[in-house]
Amino acid sequence: ETKMANVDAAFGFIPVRHLSGNGYSRANKYTITSGLAENIFTGDLCIITADGVITPHTATEVNNIGVFAGVSYTNASGEYVYSQYWPSGTTATQIVAYVYDDPYTVFRVQSAGTPAQTNIGNCADVVAGAGSTTTGQSGFEMSGTMSNGTATCKILGVWDGPENALGANAVMEVVINEHLLKDSAGI
Repeated sequence: ETKMANVDAAFGFIPVRHLSGNGYSRANKYTITSGLAENIFTGDLCIITADGVITPHTATEVNNIGVFAGVSYTNASGEYVYSQYWPSGTTATQIVAYVYDDPYTVFRVQSAGTPAQTNIGNCADVVAGAGSTTTGQSGFEMSGTMSNGTATCKILGVWDGPENALGANAVMEVVINEHLLKDSAGI
């Protein structure tokens, strides 16, 4: 049986399980600065800034807190909004951003490269692709550069999906290696 080539369609980080073997933990609450001029999409890896708020990971930051899973807020018209993504420039109050922040949550994510069996246990950074303002879904993917050096994600294996195999654009299982809740400096 031969599998078709992997589809090149980045979708961000999707939680699949916990490293302990249990289901993954629920998302926890963080906040976003009102007026933040960046979109944050479901599946985007996020960091905590020195101001104690989340923003999207852009390249190689080490203060990663987890993966964005939606937001609720009261908009400038006084209406309660729940959204799959944070629209750039939104002015709001009571902003609650939901983030999968357990450092041992296993995520599936597409690789921008061509992972092989020899990349299991390697690390890779993140490519911060643009998400969709229609669906709210992330465009993030794992960098195609995989090595034994320290980087954002630790590769655990290939995701066992029906249309997925090692090779170009493979979907891999990873944990966030450079995570604020692991052995790391404070911010």
